Amino acid sequence: MKILIAEDDAISCVALTESLRRLGHQVFTADNGRDAWGVFQEQNVQLLISDWMMPYIDGLELCRMIRSENRNRYTYIILLTALGGKGSYLEGMKAGADDFITKPFDAEELEARLRVADRILSLQAEVKQLEGLLPICSYCRRIRDRSNHWTGLEEYVAKQTDASFSHSICPDCYESKMVPNLEELKRGQQ
Repeated sequence: MKILIAEDDAISCVALTESLRRLGHQVFTADNGRDAWGVFQEQNVQLLISDWMMPYIDGLELCRMIRSENRNRYTYIILLTALGGKGSYLEGMKAGADDFITKPFDAEELEARLRVADRILSLQAEVKQLEGLLPICSYCRRIRDRSNHWTGLEEYVAKQTDASFSHSICPDCYESKMVPNLEELKRGQQ
């Protein structure tokens, strides 16, 4: 899994990086929230482990920024914090965090939380794939929408994407359908 660590404490960052690499993950690091945002924009990370309190952009604001991106692929966020209490966790969840690890982190707890994250990310990818399936009539090419109504392909795509269509004939259809019909029309006119 591609994991981004946003941590301003160098010792914690190295310890996290080594633990994650031993578990077989690809790791990117940033020592503040601003740099973490830049790495997030460049890399397709699946998971972010972010310190709560960092320079420039803190972990909560970084969570909000990631959630506001509204990307197709979900990023699982774990906040790393020395803060305790239900109020802090609730604040982190409202900002978009999925889980928490307290400092100093425990390697076995980290591994367990990564297994949960991987399971959730896998399920989310499966749901996205299933959402991408469209029931389409193999005869007339109409599509059944969420309201259980059958709509023409062009109309459905136009509604979903604001696309417009211009019609043409592909070379295969021209050869197999148009040429024989034109030949038949010519024979009928003679």
